[in-house]
Amino acid sequence: MSVHSLSLDSLSFTDYENPHDVILEDEGDTEPDAHVSQVKLIRKDLSTEELYLQACKLVGVVPVRYFLRNLGSATINLNHHGLGPLGAKALAIALVTDMHTTTLELADNFLSAEGARYLTEMLRADFTIQNLDLSDNHLQSAGAECVAKMLLENISIKSLKLSGNRFVEDDAKWFADAFASNYRVKELDLSHNQFCGRGGEHLGQMIANNDGLEVLDLSWNHLRMKGAVAFCAGLKVNTTLKHLDLSFNGFGNEGALALGEALKFNNTLVYLDLNNNRITDEGASLLCKGLEANDTLRVLQMAYNSLTVEGALTLINVVKNTPKTAIEEINICNVLVNENFVQLLELICQEHPSLEVQYGGVGGFIAKKPRKRIDPMKVIQRKLRLWDFFRNIDKDGTMRVPVVDFRKAVQQSSIPLEKFQIEELIQRLDRDRTGIVDYRGLADTRKQMMRDHRRQLRKVESRQKKEKQKSDRILKTFESAVEAVTPRSSMIISPGAAKEDSSGLQPFSATPLSSWHHIIMSNSSRYSVNNMSSEHVHLPMIGNPSSSPGMRSYSQPNLFTSVPKPSTSKPASAQGMHSRSNPSVSSSKLSPTANLTRSRPALNTEPTSKTKVKGKKKKTKKRKENA
Repeated sequence: MSVHSLSLDSLSFTDYENPHDVILEDEGDTEPDAHVSQVKLIRKDLSTEELYLQACKLVGVVPVRYFLRNLGSATINLNHHGLGPLGAKALAIALVTDMHTTTLELADNFLSAEGARYLTEMLRADFTIQNLDLSDNHLQSAGAECVAKMLLENISIKSLKLSGNRFVEDDAKWFADAFASNYRVKELDLSHNQFCGRGGEHLGQMIANNDGLEVLDLSWNHLRMKGAVAFCAGLKVNTTLKHLDLSFNGFGNEGALALGEALKFNNTLVYLDLNNNRITDEGASLLCKGLEANDTLRVLQMAYNSLTVEGALTLINVVKNTPKTAIEEINICNVLVNENFVQLLELICQEHPSLEVQYGGVGGFIAKKPRKRIDPMKVIQRKLRLWDFFRNIDKDGTMRVPVVDFRKAVQQSSIPLEKFQIEELIQRLDRDRTGIVDYRGLADTRKQMMRDHRRQLRKVESRQKKEKQKSDRILKTFESAVEAVTPRSSMIISPGAAKEDSSGLQPFSATPLSSWHHIIMSNSSRYSVNNMSSEHVHLPMIGNPSSSPGMRSYSQPNLFTSVPKPSTSKPASAQGMHSRSNPSVSSSKLSPTANLTRSRPALNTEPTSKTKVKGKKKKTKKRKENA
C-alpha cells in the first residue's frame, strides 16, 4: 500500500468504533466490504478537490469553498472560518495528496486538541508545508503534546505559530523536548499563553539546547522574576536567536538584572523587545551594564516601562560611552525628556548617525529630591553652647523662659533658623503649650534626638543591605541556572571569551530548573538559594570512557577518599591497571588521571602510620637487647 493510502486510512477511520458505520450519502445500501474497497478506490483515483468533497461527506461537514478555489496555490489562508475538529479532519485528508501548499494558516478555527491531532497526523506524511499557523485554536495541553511529538518527525516546517492556545506551565516541557532535536524550525510564536515561573525554566532549557531558532515570540506570558531569571540563563548560552520578543511579561528590575548578565555573553541577538515589563530607572541601569559588553544588539524596545528622564539618559549614555556598540534604535516613546537629553542626543548622533531614538516629547523633568529637613536643635548645638544661650535669656535662673522671650532671642542671634524651624523648636520645648519654655529637660531631649538619629541611620543601612543581598541572590541564582543548562564542555569563562567547545552545544537532558531555582523570601525580605543537587551536576569524563569502573571513578574526584601513593622507584598508573612486572611503561603513557592524582594535595595519613610502626620496631629491638 502506498504512503498516501496508509495516511488516509489512519486519518479516516481511527476515530470510529466501527469503520463500516461511515457511509457516503449515495451509498446507503452498499455492503460493508464493498464500501471499504470503494473508499480505497476513491483515494487512489480522485483529485485533491474531489477527495476533499468526499472527506467532507465522510465526516459530515460543509466544504469550504475558499479552500476549493485556492487549491494548487502556495498559500492557503483559512483563518476565522470556523472549521472545528471535523473540518480539520477533512482538510487533513485532502492535504495529504497536495504537493503545492507551503503556507497553511488556520488561526481562530476552534480546532481543539482533536483537530490538532488530525493535522499532525497529516504533517507526519506531508513534507511540503513550511509555514503553519495554529494560533487561537484552544489546543491546550493535549494539543501541545500532539504538536511537539509531530515536530520530532516533521522535517519541513520552518515557521510555527501557536499563539493564544492556553498552554500552561508544564506544556513548555513538551516544546523543550521537541526542540532539543528539531533544528529546522526557525520561527516560533508562543505568545499569549500562560507560561509562568516553571514555564520559564523549560523555555530556558529549550533555547539552551536548540541551535536552530532565530525568531522567538514569548510576549503576553507571565514569566516574571523566577521565570525571567531561568529563561535568561538559557539565553546566555544560546547561539542562534536573533529576534526575541519578551514584552508584557512583568520582568521587573530583577529580570532586567538577569537579562543584562545574559547580554554580556550573548553575541547573536539583534532585536530585543522589553515593552511593558515594569522596568524602572534602576532596572534600566542594570540592563545597561550588559549592553556595555554587547556588540550585536541593534534594536531595543523599552516603551511603556516606568522610565523617567534619568532612565532615558542612562540608555543613550551607553551608546555614547561604548565604542563597539551596535545599537541603532531605542524606543522609549512614552517618556517625556528634557532639554539636556535632546542636546546630548544631538551630540551622540554626530558620532552615530544611524542612531534613532523615539521619545514622547520634551517636557519631562528629573524629580528633585526634597531638601533634607534640618533639625533646629542640631543647628543650635553647632552654633553655640545651649546652656550659655539659655542663661543669657533666663536672668532669674529659674530654668523657665517665656516663649516670647525665647523667640525674640533666637531671632536676634546669629543662629540660621527659619521661622518654621523656630516654631518647631518651641513646640518641642513646650509640649504642653503652657507658654513657658522649660529647658530643664533639655538633656533628655538631646538624648532622644540622638537615639532617633541613630535609628534612622540603621534603617537606611538595613534597606541598602537588603537591596544588595537581593541583587547578590539573583545573580547567584542566575549563575546556578546557567550551570544547569550548560554542558561542562562548553562553559563560558568570562565576557567576550570564547567557548571551550565552539563546534556546537552537545545535546543534554532538559532537567527542570526547580532543583536550583528555589527562592524563599522570609519576613525580613532576605533571599536564600538552594544549591543544585548532585544528581544534576555532570562532570566531564577524564580519560578513556571505555575504561574500567575504577578508572571512571576518578572522573569525579573525591579528596576524602584515600589517595594511592605513586611508587618512587618506577612510574605506575593511577588506576592500578598496569602490573608491577612491566617496568617498560614510560611516564608519558600514563593516563590523565595519574597526573590528576599527583596534582592533588597530599593527605598525610599513610606516612604518619608508618612512622608509628617504625617507632614500635625500635622499641622491640631495645627490649631484646635489654633481655
